[in-house]
Amino acid sequence: MVTEKLSFSHRGLLYERLKNIDTHISEYSFPNIYLFRDSHQYEVVFDKEIFIRGISYDGHSYLMPTVKAINMDIDYLRSLLRTVDFLFPIPESWLSIFSEEEFEFTYREGDMDYLYSVEKVSTYRGRNLHKKRNLLKQFVTSYEHEALPLTNALIGDAVYVLNEWQAEARADAEQTDYSSCLEALKMYDELMLCGGIYFADKEPGGFILGEELNPEVFVLHFAKARRKFKGIYQYIYNTFAKVLPAQYTYLNFEQDLDDEALRIAKSSYMPDRLVKKARVKLKQGR
Repeated sequence: MVTEKLSFSHRGLLYERLKNIDTHISEYSFPNIYLFRDSHQYEVVFDKEIFIRGISYDGHSYLMPTVKAINMDIDYLRSLLRTVDFLFPIPESWLSIFSEEEFEFTYREGDMDYLYSVEKVSTYRGRNLHKKRNLLKQFVTSYEHEALPLTNALIGDAVYVLNEWQAEARADAEQTDYSSCLEALKMYDELMLCGGIYFADKEPGGFILGEELNPEVFVLHFAKARRKFKGIYQYIYNTFAKVLPAQYTYLNFEQDLDDEALRIAKSSYMPDRLVKKARVKLKQGR
């Protein structure tokens, strides 16, 4: 077994492997693991198969497959599980290969991705989303607004928004995703990201960054905006959903990591589904 600290040089090895897993789980994306490589201490493990080894946000070691684990030899997976705390994130559709007599499956609420239909976000239709509609209406009637594709010529405006967002945050940059988001903007082309930037009264007000996760899901890695423009987040999500190609059925807003403010904010958009991510480990004595 050989391990290497994850770097951009692994993009050619990992990008298509992760894409071919074809899951709704946001971690199976090279930009995701690359941008958060320091937070999770990611390493690439070269063995009979290739894995990503990392540390979960609650301090446990895990291995993340780079091909569908359901096609792997169970004896091999069993041996790997003796080197880490668990396999993660494992889609529910893969669990059939793991005997419940020998393996334990656990889930954490903070791990789950929030999945919304593109139609819901593009309309905010329904009684439960009337507050979102009202905030959207307030924004578009209060400010001169413009939505543009995020291009290299506008990256500087997005960096300005990010810096303003961090200045308004109730935590230091080391405690937010500021550094990861800044790197995503600087490596926008190299990471093949896609996004939009939004102006209010001719000022940069917000931006969004994401990518195709699979043919029906677009994942949003970052959405940042300035508090001075009330309703701008509702405008950003709604406007972006309206211009997504018709092939995408869902938007993935990723997980909340047990952050109460994030959980309240993401839940308020009424997710259509919470995508479970299993932690699979050997039972004691196995």
